[in-house]
Amino acid sequence: MLIKPVWLASAALLLALPALAQQANVTQPAPAATPSTPAPVRQAAPAESGGDESAVEEVAAVNIPPPVPPIEYPGWARRDPWSVGAISPQAAGLTDDAWGGANGPFLSTLMRRMRAPLASRWAHIALRDALLAKLHAPVNVNPIDWTAERAWLLLRMGEADAARMLVAGVDVDRFTPKMTQVAVQTALASSDPSALCPLEDGMRKAEPGVLRLVQAMCASLAGQPESASATIDQARRYGRIGGIDLALAEKVVGAGANGRTTTLEWDPVDSLTAWRFGLATGTGAVPPDRLINAASPQLRAFQARAPMLTAQQRLPSAMIAAGMGVFSSQSMVDLYSSIYDATDPDDLPGSDAWQLRLAYVAKDPGARTAAIRKLLGTGKGRYDKEGARALVARAASMVRPDAKLGKDACDLISAMLAGGYDQAAARWIPILDDLDDEANDRCWAMLALAAPNVAEVTARRVNAFIKRDNSRDHVRSALLVAGLAGLGRLNAETANSINRSNGLGLGHVTNWTRMIDAAAARGQGGTVLVLTGTGFQTPAYDRIPASHLFHAVSALGKTGQGFTARMIAAEALSRT
Repeated sequence: MLIKPVWLASAALLLALPALAQQANVTQPAPAATPSTPAPVRQAAPAESGGDESAVEEVAAVNIPPPVPPIEYPGWARRDPWSVGAISPQAAGLTDDAWGGANGPFLSTLMRRMRAPLASRWAHIALRDALLAKLHAPVNVNPIDWTAERAWLLLRMGEADAARMLVAGVDVDRFTPKMTQVAVQTALASSDPSALCPLEDGMRKAEPGVLRLVQAMCASLAGQPESASATIDQARRYGRIGGIDLALAEKVVGAGANGRTTTLEWDPVDSLTAWRFGLATGTGAVPPDRLINAASPQLRAFQARAPMLTAQQRLPSAMIAAGMGVFSSQSMVDLYSSIYDATDPDDLPGSDAWQLRLAYVAKDPGARTAAIRKLLGTGKGRYDKEGARALVARAASMVRPDAKLGKDACDLISAMLAGGYDQAAARWIPILDDLDDEANDRCWAMLALAAPNVAEVTARRVNAFIKRDNSRDHVRSALLVAGLAGLGRLNAETANSINRSNGLGLGHVTNWTRMIDAAAARGQGGTVLVLTGTGFQTPAYDRIPASHLFHAVSALGKTGQGFTARMIAAEALSRT
């Protein structure tokens, strides 16, 4: 398979990566430096009595040793480039051999070609954790380039912090050209211009177009205002970069020891690039709403965690980040708590932060449910809606199941599953029969897939669901049967019979289905997650082929990732 050029999925980048540098040769760790032993210095003979004190002493013959070359780390502090990661494999739900014997270049190609965001929030979360896991690199790859590929995919998923953790796990003096390129993009996505400074030497080849601007910014941040001013003036006269891109570099220079003031003119700007976003948010500047609203979901996720912006400024993008899977339910609660603390008490009653407080602590159960209902209503777009569910997930888990809440039951269950509260959601199983047919079908379908203790799953019940399903091309029925069969909650004979009777397409076989089945048979949990990501490359769940859901859920279950399998399957019914 040919390796296509790689571009950040969000927008055209000023710092383009037309093709991440070629795989470097596998390198071995540098040996620990051995201090050299100075040669003895010849002592001058004591002066004879009455000697000439003005005589010049002969020192040319003295053997002066060369200075010991500086090193970044002593040998014992070197990090192993073959095992870079921020979490343990077990924390990611994987074994220590999650890649198995999978071919490294093959996995790298899959990752480089993957388009994000993924349709499934839970698939995003599981894949992110697998990419962050401290696993030994697969065979036939340069380990540092392998880490770069992982960080590059995380960036395209909107995971700036996760990518930064991987980049920070590699010694800078071992960076390959590919790693340098990814590190530059990570610094910009993290809103941290200072992180470009250790990369100056590598940027001479990887990103020479902006090297002079980076040198000026770093000189100012290092307390060298004269050098920074001279370099930025030189870049203005002779460089090819101008307009807002140069002005933003000047703003970073002014934020350091230089003290220069810069006015940003956003009116002529028609798009946000990584450079523009990173330098602006790194100095606390907020690009105009028209540019932010037109940006990709990934860039919105970058803004959601920009440390120089206030919680209120980050909130709209944080909701999108939560819908993608970048932000957790707890992260959203923490963000709203910050907004609550910063809001004037007189303005609190009309705020969403107040509604979230009511959802947790209101004495009247009806008031808590009403607050949850109101917060769920704030989500309008695909990601906003799922982000709102994640926001209220824990509050929803505290609502006591009651048939009188029939109109809210499915939304409450969807919210709980967005936060992974599967056991709390399962408490609603006994009241399903008291709901009307539409609510009963929707709630039952989610719980039949998500509940740790299986709800009623029979061919008769499934066929009743299919008969009442009015979704386009019976897509919800196809996803339901695919999920149940993949989880083993419908036996193969029953699933095949329902599939043939209704033309659901579960038996479709492709190269992808063969690969993920083979990876599962070999116990390669990490490979299964990468392949799951490639099978979920679509913005909407109803565009995922039922056969993809079936094989992904089945493969996850076979590699010990049952919780993730259940959440992905239930999410399919929650979001369609």
